[in-house]
Amino acid sequence: MLYDQKIWVGTSNEGAVCLLPKMANRHGLIAGATGTGKTVTLQLLAEGFSQLGVPVFLADVKGDLAGLAKPGERSEKIDARLEECGVTNFSFNQAPVAFWDVFGERGVPIRTTVSEMGPLLLSRMLGLNDTQAGVLHLVFRIADDEGMLLIDLKDLKAMLAYVGDNAQKYVLNYGNITKASVGAIQRAIAILEDQGGNYFFGEPALDLADWLTRDENGQGTVNILAAERLFSKPNLYSTFLLWLLGELYELLPETGDKELPKMVFFFDEAHLLFNDCPKALMERIEQTVRLIRSKGVGVFFVTQNPMDVPSTVLSQLSARVQHALRAFTPAEQKTVRAAAQTFRQNPSFDTETALTQLRTGEALLSFLMEDGTPSIVQRATILPPQSYIGAISDSLRETFVATSIYEEKYGEAFDRESAYEILAARYMGHGVEQTQVVQPIAAEAAPVYAQQPEAAPAEPQYRPMTFSVYNPQTGAYEIKEIAQMQAPVYEEPKPQAAPQMQTAPQAPAASAQPPVLVWDPASGQYVPQQAPAQPAQQAKPNFFQQAKETVANAVSAVTGAAASDGKKKEKSYAQQLIDSFAKSATTSAGRETGRQLSRNLLGIFGLTSNRKRK
Repeated sequence: MLYDQKIWVGTSNEGAVCLLPKMANRHGLIAGATGTGKTVTLQLLAEGFSQLGVPVFLADVKGDLAGLAKPGERSEKIDARLEECGVTNFSFNQAPVAFWDVFGERGVPIRTTVSEMGPLLLSRMLGLNDTQAGVLHLVFRIADDEGMLLIDLKDLKAMLAYVGDNAQKYVLNYGNITKASVGAIQRAIAILEDQGGNYFFGEPALDLADWLTRDENGQGTVNILAAERLFSKPNLYSTFLLWLLGELYELLPETGDKELPKMVFFFDEAHLLFNDCPKALMERIEQTVRLIRSKGVGVFFVTQNPMDVPSTVLSQLSARVQHALRAFTPAEQKTVRAAAQTFRQNPSFDTETALTQLRTGEALLSFLMEDGTPSIVQRATILPPQSYIGAISDSLRETFVATSIYEEKYGEAFDRESAYEILAARYMGHGVEQTQVVQPIAAEAAPVYAQQPEAAPAEPQYRPMTFSVYNPQTGAYEIKEIAQMQAPVYEEPKPQAAPQMQTAPQAPAASAQPPVLVWDPASGQYVPQQAPAQPAQQAKPNFFQQAKETVANAVSAVTGAAASDGKKKEKSYAQQLIDSFAKSATTSAGRETGRQLSRNLLGIFGLTSNRKRK
């Protein structure tokens, strides 16, 4: 509610406590424990800036800030609050709102390109370490040097795969790029895609100039980000808000101090912006908060504990709305004491004690005065907003989205030629159908090669692939086609009869045993006779024993020795010679000697072969 062109925030014992609009670009803080009235205070300030003609952006993490879209309703609590604050000319009004949603479910879709997000914020969104963030910076640099646009996540993944495959090519000019780091970034992108990152990156990209608008009555548009789903992904939520702030800083020119700010940002759950924030990003946040004042932008952080905001940022926040704090532990008591010391003390009450005794809807207020000095802290009752307190129905929200002037501009996404299409055309120009860079296109049939060497392989077929290309002469996107090679398909091989199995040749039957010479006493000659069949696996004959027996039989036949009478007799001289001959014949060295002795011995007894006699 406005009071003398100032935003009437609350009423204390000393009267109305107001925020000067021209001091809004000095930023502010709304803090307090849960359930103490922070959301109502945020809604009150947002509609106040809108009534002054200042566009507003706020993130609705619970869905109850959508009540700005319709007038409030009178109730006993509202009447009691108005009477306590001394308000007489109160009326219910709605603010001009525009609903936005990163996922396009509960508002107009919000998109940006990977290039506009930049490697620093994208590293925070992906949760990369310093080494991986450095590799990501190099990939952005290479894409920029080679003229490849990074619009959506498939462009970034294709560029990462391309740089990883050609890492040696870029080592001297850009530095070392390891495949391990590239793989880690690819895994982080896959997680981001599962969280809905594909909805956020693409075109048409958001033009922040569409947020700096007023309605026909001169009221500033309240841009409400439906963040119920986005808030469940803290990295994505906080990085998105930081990107918005950075884009606004780059978009707006220097204006200095004006009577009205150009825009006011409300960052709910601000502690998420600073949790696990890298040093480089924290320095960027601090710099943006300090310098964006000269762009005419005011930033209000909304959080439960003022200590959630780093001291370097907290020192830049001039407007203070401090709701009740709970102090049940020593650490919480220390926080209350530190928060009380940040105010300019009021001698009428103890600030530290008041912080723990504030009711719901009460707050300690301190704003900058005309000369830029902070006012003495006031214990005040916060006014009720003129718009509806609470969430609105889904049908009403859908009506606002469908009738929005931005739905036609941002409702449908398109994909123009970028890094993915350039790399895809490059690989297909070399005859490569599937690579690690380009997503494989499933072939209609796998190639089957017939076993016919004399037949020439079929020629590969091509099919067109279409994509949109921007024509600067006509100012529109045109459909272009390129030939895409299709996998060749060959005839199925004809079944062939199984080859006949050839049996192994059988071994010839064993030949009959050769004849042996046996001494025939009647003819006085050796007569050949058939040897008896030897049994299978018969042991090898003892040559010494056979020779001994043969010679003994011959001697016995010639001398006519008498049969043994059963008594043991001594061996004769001839028998001893035979034994000596047999032993010498069994050795390899004495075989020739044995043969000679055999002839001599037989000659002694008159036993010679027919061949010798002749």
